[in-house]
Amino acid sequence: MKEFEYTIKDPLGIHARPAGLLVKVAKQFASSCSITKDDKTQKLTKLMMLMSMGIKQGDTVTIQAVGPDEDAAIEALKAFFEENL
Repeated sequence: MKEFEYTIKDPLGIHARPAGLLVKVAKQFASSCSITKDDKTQKLTKLMMLMSMGIKQGDTVTIQAVGPDEDAAIEALKAFFEENL
């Protein structure tokens, strides 16, 4: 299992456009990718569940990847968060 924490910088938080792009990135990998905020964890491949978390600017989330390509998944997700959120 690989993971990292990230504090959301986007003024709108995780809204529709970046959420859709995030799901596309997560679906490229065989590893199971998830996001945790407070005590809620959701798979990054489920758009509506991701949107329902209500992640806002300033929230700190934990991103996890578990599986055969977890290193590549974490690197891609980390780059996505830094560029888009």
